[in-house]
Amino acid sequence: MNASHPARRTTSHQALVRTLLDRHGQTYAAEAGIRLRDTPQPLYQLLVVADLLSARIRASVAVAAARALFGAGLRTPRRMADAPWQRRVDALGEGGYRRYDESTATRLGDGARLLLDRYGGDLRRMREAADGDLGALRGALQELPGVGPAGSGIFVREIQGVWPEFAPYLDAKALQGAQRLGLPDDPGALARLVRPEETAALASALVRAALERSVAEEVGERAMR
Repeated sequence: MNASHPARRTTSHQALVRTLLDRHGQTYAAEAGIRLRDTPQPLYQLLVVADLLSARIRASVAVAAARALFGAGLRTPRRMADAPWQRRVDALGEGGYRRYDESTATRLGDGARLLLDRYGGDLRRMREAADGDLGALRGALQELPGVGPAGSGIFVREIQGVWPEFAPYLDAKALQGAQRLGLPDDPGALARLVRPEETAALASALVRAALERSVAEEVGERAMR
């Protein structure tokens, strides 16, 4: 049996994926301190994380800024909308999100108000309206100020474990990480390497491999031991 045999490749891929999950398989929502479940507050917090991560800024800074916002009590659309603009700016600055703090503070307030007006502050209503249609969900998300294609993709990538009708979802950045690791660049093939409840964690880990070459190198070395 040579190294190109499908069974050997599958075993190698599974070893890589298991090492990747063991070392870097924390979702960005979990890193931001969110206990993600299908209730309004954590869903909104995930939306905030997705918005912050979509900017041209380090993921660690975006996560720190989200934690600072939540630590300042801005955990729901109502609290975000009602908070003074300067309070949002200060929280973002505390998290190190200074490059975009003023524009982001405005956007978060506007987005929270629109979410309250259109969905009563409950993203589950957006899910119901999408009725399992990924394009409809992403389109609805992108109607919120500042949530573009990148932000909507991040939201879906993280929520797929809670809203399984949108799984498996591995976006272009996750597939870039898969390619760097020598894994299949097909979402279905990647999803088959993990349990369904691990798909979101796999997606986040693959994104980390795409963002930092050292992650891919470390995982490759450890998987070979």
